[in-house]
Amino acid sequence: MKVYTYSQARQKLSDVLDDARRDGGVRIKRRDGQIFILQPIEENKSPLDVEGLNSDISLEEINECIREVRHRH
Repeated sequence: MKVYTYSQARQKLSDVLDDARRDGGVRIKRRDGQIFILQPIEENKSPLDVEGLNSDISLEEINECIREVRHRH
């Protein structure tokens, strides 16, 4: 795991984040010796997990639209 000083991490934040993503994490060391680990959070979401939206369309109207499109092809 790569180690950055606090100053390096501050100056090269984009590189630090890229390294953390690629390697699973990086360490950031302060002058007083404290060490912190920066890790990416991997969300296990399905690409089909999308937010819904509020509309005034009924289920029957949606089904009718689908039937019309299918009928055209």
